Amino acid sequence: MKILISACLLGACCRYDGASKAHPLVAELAKRHTLVPVCPEQLGGLPTPRPPAERQGDRVATQAGDVTAQYRRGAEEALRLYQLLDCEAAVLKERSPSCGKGLVYDGTFTGTLIEGDGVTAELLAGQGIPVYGESRIEELLK
Repeated sequence: MKILISACLLGACCRYDGASKAHPLVAELAKRHTLVPVCPEQLGGLPTPRPPAERQGDRVATQAGDVTAQYRRGAEEALRLYQLLDCEAAVLKERSPSCGKGLVYDGTFTGTLIEGDGVTAELLAGQGIPVYGESRIEELLK
């Protein structure tokens, strides 16, 4: 199966802080499936590193201003990549304003999590695409 996956989970230094969040089970996932790396924030035109951003309702903002357009553009490009390469699922970085599935930061920049999805996770799931957070990788290894 082809799986769209957040590039930071593969070890790419593309997070807002210029770091990665390599996940220990991704190597095993790569042995069983074809992984297609994606960083929606970069696809949307944002630099790395970049100011931290959080969901604020339907918008995404940094403490300096609105970045919703870049997040939406990146989500659309991630969807296009998913479709172009015939992927069957997505594994995305949890809590991210782009990739988060189930929980995201609440927009106050206080570290408070609320129920919700990032812009890309929301778009993909809205298209009927199975979206998994990295805490659910084991389900794809069964």
